[in-house]
Amino acid sequence: MSIDVLIADDQALMRAGFRLVLEVEDDITVVGEAANGEQAVHSAQRLEPDVVLMDIRMPELDGIAATRQIVQGGDGGPTARVLILTTFDLDEYVYDALAAGASGFLLKDSSTEELLTAIRVVAGGEALLAPSVTSRLIEQFARTRPRHREAPPGLDELTARELEVFKLIARGMSNAEIAASLVVSDSTIKTHVAHVLGKLGLRDRVHAVVLAYESGLVSPGDA
Repeated sequence: MSIDVLIADDQALMRAGFRLVLEVEDDITVVGEAANGEQAVHSAQRLEPDVVLMDIRMPELDGIAATRQIVQGGDGGPTARVLILTTFDLDEYVYDALAAGASGFLLKDSSTEELLTAIRVVAGGEALLAPSVTSRLIEQFARTRPRHREAPPGLDELTARELEVFKLIARGMSNAEIAASLVVSDSTIKTHVAHVLGKLGLRDRVHAVVLAYESGLVSPGDA
């Protein structure tokens, strides 16, 4: 199956560069471009891409607001997954973009192979960021931002083991590391993770980390 991609960036040369890289791939099709956030939202609704490459800093509507609108959808149709493009690895806006529903972020100076891998990973329903990177990123901003301190909806539906797994996800542990810590198989942890995401209504583990920090279930510096 081909992965349909929408490129949203206010720099024409940047969009052209991404298009050149992507169009030579047999499994990726560039279905459109957008020069600002409003165009990105409208194009996503019209073209129904699998992945939107989204610049954060754009005119008229920034990438965060555009991401929120795209992820929320509106007509019950397919919802694109958003891959944030940023200049700096700890851009101050990345946390907000992840909280808005983005499935990860990628540096604009990443290699071609990293870009292609990121698109395929996100299109496959996974979060792009390595858990440890996600945790480090969110921890930095959680130290200075107020948290809601409210139990996430669905938290009381988690079993004791699922709650334990949820907290370990939030601390940046991969499935393999969680399995080793709890002395169970990787497949068992994969099942627990799926249950956690399903019961909490989360798209992927990136958003599990966001939710855990925002609700105060996990605090910066927790080991």
